[in-house]
Amino acid sequence: MKKGTYKRQMSTSSSRSLTRSPSRSRSRSSAVTFQTSNLELMLIDSGSKVLKPSRHLPHMPHATNTMDNLKKPLLIEEVVAYPKSVGFIISNEFCERFNYYGMRTILVLYLTNKLGYNEETSTVLFHVFTMLVYIFPLIGALIADGWLGKYKTILYLSMVYSVGALIVSFGAIPLSAMPTKAVTILGLILIAVGTGGIKPCVSAFGGDQFVLPQQTMQLAKFFSLFYFAINAGSMISTTVTPILRADVHCFGEDDCFSLAFGIPAILMIVSVVIFVAGKKRYQINEPTGNMIFGVSQCLIDAFKGWRKFRKTDPMPSFLDYARHSVGAKMVHETKSLARILILYLPFPIFWALFDQQGSRWTFQATRMDGLVLGFQIKPDQMQVVNPLLILAFIPLFDYIIYPLLAKVGLRRPLQKLTVGLLLAALGFFMSAALEMKMEQAASGALPNSPQNAHLRLYNGMPCRYEFISNLSPRTSAQDPSSRSIDPLHMWSDLSLVVKEPTQYTFTAHDPAGKCAKIQGQLHLRPGKATSYFLGDNGLQEFDDGLNSVPNINSPPLLRALINTPRNEGPIMLKGSGDWLQPLSMENRSLSELHKVGFGELNINGKRAASFQPKNGGLYSLLVNGDAELGYASNLLEVVPPPAAVSILWQLPQIVAMTAAEIMFSVTGLEFSFTQAPQSMKSVLQACWLLSVAIGNMIVVLIAEFKLASSQSGEFSLFACLMLVDMVLFLWLARNYQYKDQTQESEIPDDVKSVGKPQTSEITSQSKDKSNLRQEGGMYSEPGYGSYRNNAYENDFSEA
Repeated sequence: MKKGTYKRQMSTSSSRSLTRSPSRSRSRSSAVTFQTSNLELMLIDSGSKVLKPSRHLPHMPHATNTMDNLKKPLLIEEVVAYPKSVGFIISNEFCERFNYYGMRTILVLYLTNKLGYNEETSTVLFHVFTMLVYIFPLIGALIADGWLGKYKTILYLSMVYSVGALIVSFGAIPLSAMPTKAVTILGLILIAVGTGGIKPCVSAFGGDQFVLPQQTMQLAKFFSLFYFAINAGSMISTTVTPILRADVHCFGEDDCFSLAFGIPAILMIVSVVIFVAGKKRYQINEPTGNMIFGVSQCLIDAFKGWRKFRKTDPMPSFLDYARHSVGAKMVHETKSLARILILYLPFPIFWALFDQQGSRWTFQATRMDGLVLGFQIKPDQMQVVNPLLILAFIPLFDYIIYPLLAKVGLRRPLQKLTVGLLLAALGFFMSAALEMKMEQAASGALPNSPQNAHLRLYNGMPCRYEFISNLSPRTSAQDPSSRSIDPLHMWSDLSLVVKEPTQYTFTAHDPAGKCAKIQGQLHLRPGKATSYFLGDNGLQEFDDGLNSVPNINSPPLLRALINTPRNEGPIMLKGSGDWLQPLSMENRSLSELHKVGFGELNINGKRAASFQPKNGGLYSLLVNGDAELGYASNLLEVVPPPAAVSILWQLPQIVAMTAAEIMFSVTGLEFSFTQAPQSMKSVLQACWLLSVAIGNMIVVLIAEFKLASSQSGEFSLFACLMLVDMVLFLWLARNYQYKDQTQESEIPDDVKSVGKPQTSEITSQSKDKSNLRQEGGMYSEPGYGSYRNNAYENDFSEA
């Protein structure tokens, strides 16, 4: 008996006919099953007989050999072995996702803590990288479908991906002579090309290993395992990588970014090895073309026809001008696609909010207290909450939330999408309120307006100084009679009003006459903090180093202000574990800012001062005296540590955003794939990815143009944009007519006859399933449990 799938129909005249539908098979034995009475008899090629219960036909409890029973159709199914090749694909996906999410989790902290970028620039770089990650899938899909095929595309771009991961890891080694910033940017570009290019290919390549429709159930199980591998890789790496970053010390530093990048990079190399190892077992199909080209051609031809015939032969719609070149069927399906894409217009704003979990929300977590019940939660580890909540929310929404929403009339996909947009706005209003609370706790650290300036004067002399200045009452509200500074203390005015850079005179004298008079100029700049040190070298200006709001999780910063004789030997900072660091002093008076813990300052091996600063604080250590008479010191708290706001206060906004992800991302994909023409699903996937890329571009633009004066203001801006976006979506969706899923096709009769000839039933089903595979395994049949296949990440929608 030849391999194939047959349907057998018995008629009253006992005439028998066999019809064969084309189907590919790789099993060595094929079988035909007949349902007769209560038994299903499976005949193997070798002639042996095996009894097998049917999963595809209803049970017939009282069948008899009557003509009525003989009239019922008999299903004949071929048994196909489960493809062992999918094990390689699933393992490959686990390793690749471990690498991507591990690297992505710590990326913004690496850009700020090691490469020296500020939060705004780091945010821009992070979202430019994410934008590229979601642009390159379009290129990868075109390469796979039109040139190399899925296998070669995955292989070649995975190699590019691995090289990029290694470059980032080696660039993080502080001892290397490589230009760290340039190397990191190069590595990130290669990673974006690699992970983006293979994103639409891996799940589709896994689907190619199955014979359809015979293995529909096995295919569904594969996608469950596939997305489990995604979740497992992302959750493990999001938990482990921050530990490698913060708790491991290497190359003389208190962290180890090179190891945190290196372990995921090794996993990426392992993923390539695993993928290549399964080559002999893969079903590798030739490229079949991509419908994106067809839609593009339709639009181009429509534009040409519109320019040429709009006056002489007007058409009902713009796309109808392409009817003569691409066919009525293509025009009709492109119109159907356009109906859905109009609803996509508000989608980028959602992704602009969603992807900030890896940037702005991570920076917010760095300013919070991670100590919970004796355990230190690292800021970047908060990103693991999202996938954990996704897994918990899947049954919660399926069995509780959605039934409750149905009782109040929220049943339709577009209604659920609207609720998802509202939840995203709520999450950002929460983050704005939390940020405002922390800004109030850290008030005074930075000038609070463009016309506000800070002035600090440090007295390093052993005398009490009084000073006078021509600071006007409009500039300083302080009483001039109170302007005096005790030895080793500080005077400050943090409420100066300066509209433009201004110079003021300064004269300080010792009323007791023991110390010399000090004169100089004070330079104040709007929006800046300026400090001066009074010592034997006169009046010295320096920058306090106040560039951002203090970070409760950061080690304290200390600057030494020393007024001692020049010939007394080297000055060293000594910490726990006999850690020594020489101080680079300007005129032997001003040191750079140093990250410190408990320790002491030594001058020529002799302890001159000790200090016990607190995390998140900015300190100045004033020292005067000499080795013969002894040293005096005072540790001044320039900026106190911010109030300890627990990192757990981020949970409400993460819960809101996770719920928004389920209601928007999962529902949006289901809606799109059930409403679009089957042939247009690959184009729809491309547009979905493009909306993610555009959303990240919106974040870049808002960060670059600084449309908000504070971080809480920026969060509020995004939340308001989301509300406006939700109203726009409601307006666009107000008249949308849902496609009737019970109909075979929505193509009108006058269009069905135009275009490609109709194929057989089984062939059409196989093609439909193949198309579904190409969209990443997202089934559109009613009742299919798509949550399990899209938990945390729909792979092509991210998460």
